[in-house]
Amino acid sequence: MKIDYLTLFPEMFDGILNHSIMKRAQDKGVLQTNTVNFRDFAENKHNQVDDYPYGGGQGMVLKPEPVFNAMQAVEHTEATRVILMCPQGKPFNQALAQELSEAEHLVFICGHYEGYDERIRTQLVTDEVSIGDYVLTGGELPAMTMTDAIVRLIPGVLGNQQSHEDDSFQDGLLEFPQYTRPRSYLGHDVPDVLLSGNHAHIEQWRHEQKLINTWVKRPDLLEQYPLTTEDQKILETYKKQLKK
Repeated sequence: MKIDYLTLFPEMFDGILNHSIMKRAQDKGVLQTNTVNFRDFAENKHNQVDDYPYGGGQGMVLKPEPVFNAMQAVEHTEATRVILMCPQGKPFNQALAQELSEAEHLVFICGHYEGYDERIRTQLVTDEVSIGDYVLTGGELPAMTMTDAIVRLIPGVLGNQQSHEDDSFQDGLLEFPQYTRPRSYLGHDVPDVLLSGNHAHIEQWRHEQKLINTWVKRPDLLEQYPLTTEDQKILETYKKQLKK
């Protein structure tokens, strides 16, 4: 995969791209990244990239020319996913991360100031994405967050390719509780089932815990999850136990 970032602050990406999973992916040749400062593509002597909005209003709006020119300088095809980081975009989730991890080329447009000239949105962008219902100063942090979530799903990036399959949201549920040594700590013990060696019972327990965790912490996720009759029995039993 190749990822290009169109940004006014390319140095912000140094931290995430040069450490941990991102660096490992690049060292393996699985990932190639590039930052482009679109201020370098401004068409005026002061390298101005923003201007006052037509019709009046607060703040400054990103001009189209620098971003369009920067996109022309980036090698891309019709298959390239051009992502605009924007609070108006569709919410980012694990399903979208999985979808984008299968792309060969991503371009993140990271804006600043009050907003974008609408022609950037309508003429360049394939995906408008938001990481939450709040507003940040710029698109760099959301782009980094998405990059981390996407790249770790690319085959060959993680040491154990199966390790992300039990992550929260991967199958629509939250993750089950995890334990390690010591067996007993401050009067709290590891559940016996995890020490039994019975893998079928362990898998059943983990599924039950995922259902319960999701119902307690994110019940909205269960509205989209295909609960089986057995799943419903597990939740009903848990609810009855709470009433005792």
